[in-house]
Amino acid sequence: MIGPPSGFPPHDSSSRRDFLRQAGGGFGAVAAAWMMAQEQDRAIAGSADNLSSTRLPHFRPKARRVIYLFMHGGPSHLETFDPRPDLQRLSGQPLPASFGAVATRRRVAANPLLGTRRTFRPSGQSGIPVSDFLPHLAGCADELAVIRSCRADSVNHPQAVYQMNTGSILMGKPSLGSWVSYGLGTEDRDLPAFVVLPDPGGGIKGGPPAYGAGFLPASYQGTVMRSGPRPILDLAPPEGTSDQSQRKTLDLIGRLNARHLAARGDDSELSARIQAYELAYRMQSAAPEAVDLSAETDESLRLYGLDDPETAEFGTRCLLARRLVERGVRFVQLYSGDVNGWDAHDDVEANHARMCRRTDRPIAGLLKDLRRRGLMDETLVIWGGEFGRMPMSESGRGRDHNPHGFTVWLAGAGIKGGTIHGETDAIGLRAAVDPVHVHDLHATILHLLGLDHTRLTFPHNGRDDRLTDTAGVVVRAILS
Repeated sequence: MIGPPSGFPPHDSSSRRDFLRQAGGGFGAVAAAWMMAQEQDRAIAGSADNLSSTRLPHFRPKARRVIYLFMHGGPSHLETFDPRPDLQRLSGQPLPASFGAVATRRRVAANPLLGTRRTFRPSGQSGIPVSDFLPHLAGCADELAVIRSCRADSVNHPQAVYQMNTGSILMGKPSLGSWVSYGLGTEDRDLPAFVVLPDPGGGIKGGPPAYGAGFLPASYQGTVMRSGPRPILDLAPPEGTSDQSQRKTLDLIGRLNARHLAARGDDSELSARIQAYELAYRMQSAAPEAVDLSAETDESLRLYGLDDPETAEFGTRCLLARRLVERGVRFVQLYSGDVNGWDAHDDVEANHARMCRRTDRPIAGLLKDLRRRGLMDETLVIWGGEFGRMPMSESGRGRDHNPHGFTVWLAGAGIKGGTIHGETDAIGLRAAVDPVHVHDLHATILHLLGLDHTRLTFPHNGRDDRLTDTAGVVVRAILS
């Protein structure tokens, strides 16, 4: 018989349940029983056998799926959707003391107000002002609900990216897409519920935790997908492996993992691994078909800008997003911008001219395509970054980060198109009228999906944790 290494005590085969029953006169077992009772209503949603199933929302939803267009780096509301005439009038002057300039007089002198060179024209029947940086989106103005009064809590990229994605400036919380897939499951068992289409130029500030599952079961994290014949890395079986052989291997691995799981109690990482093997097997045929654009018409390809080298890459991912939601993927997040992206510290005009050219036509194409295919009434589209930009100049022609007031727009299912909600102050520095915090935005998105943000919870560190923490109010003014 092989025993423990010399110097180590014999292995105690008692389980955690045995320890709880014996420790402290059994009070540990009493506490554990109470906690398990509290978690019974989550057993179905959290079990390894049901991670990919469809689940009922709290109430009738307006939206069934989400496409989140994340403009990484922080797009300037002042150059896109929020014209501020007073900023133009005061351009080149110091920030007025009424805006809090007294304590920072030296910095104010070096960073005067910077007017925009953009022209804003009323667009659509609603007359929403849209910058001439975005001529194609201007043609879709009547689809948009433009929230001009968003606010967040951090001026730093990683923390702001985390908050916009997870509701918290701290790393390690579940992302919006993970909460949605946890609450609703997937509509297609052959594809993930939550797919991320990253910018090929590089990662995001904050990294993969921005679309991670945090303390939720690991199966709810975003699946990174790319265009081309290999949309998911390491998905294809080794050359020469037959389907029958692969199925036998997966069955054996599944039995061994299930035995291991049964002997050691709940383990979300292992449950996720079991599910991942099965999902990967099914995706070997479903994922390549979903990203195969050969069946798309030339007109469709042009609509998304695939005929122009400047828009082709982002346009391809917008087209993939449509194909994925069309096939039942619940939440698709598409990133525009590498580690710098829309981060216009040096020259906002040059930076945003480049980023808008890349994205304007594809996003407008996506909205038009969703509408004509009948998908707009069940798909929610979100556009925005982690914050906006300051009205003061930086380096003469750039703008610094601004979490105090910025713009996000929504379109599609349940949204009152052609709407402007809230305002920033006269120069675009802070949300001044009907401010919408990140928690409010998240509460609204969940509401459109039929989820009550106060009821979508998960037990973590002794409390029922949720996306919106202890805050969040649905912005009903933008709902149809």
